[in-house]
Amino acid sequence: MQIYNDYKDHADFLTVYVREAHPTDEWQMKSNLKDDVCYAQPKTLEQRVVIANDFIKRFKFPLPFGIDDMSNGADNAYSAWPERIYIVDESGRIAYRGGMGPFNYKPAEARTWLAARYGEVKHEAPAATPSQAPAAQAAPAPPPTPVAATSTK
Repeated sequence: MQIYNDYKDHADFLTVYVREAHPTDEWQMKSNLKDDVCYAQPKTLEQRVVIANDFIKRFKFPLPFGIDDMSNGADNAYSAWPERIYIVDESGRIAYRGGMGPFNYKPAEARTWLAARYGEVKHEAPAATPSQAPAAQAAPAPPPTPVAATSTK
């Protein structure tokens, strides 16, 4: 979410929930069970809305959120499944097309584009005292299957 916090004053962000990547009734993954992210493939828009709202609440997701229609128009137009990042410029043209996730999903590439356009946002690492050992943190569960798209303001 850091990229959103860093550039939300310069660009509009939108996450679009598309079809489930690992639904319980198709291709369930052990990680979904571990993270308690277990949904059947939605058959109606109402079911997609319920899953999207659960995700937003459970993970306190701050980005604007859209939901693909049941004809999968956004997914088909942007090859969004299971996850992908696009940057759309002011004229509506795709300025950056990220690789398909999960293996080629690289938010750092989108950050590089935004930094080139609006300037790099740097964060200082918090100072650690010698007695402090870094704490292990579990990675947050991935979103159901969003595609993050941004458009410059």
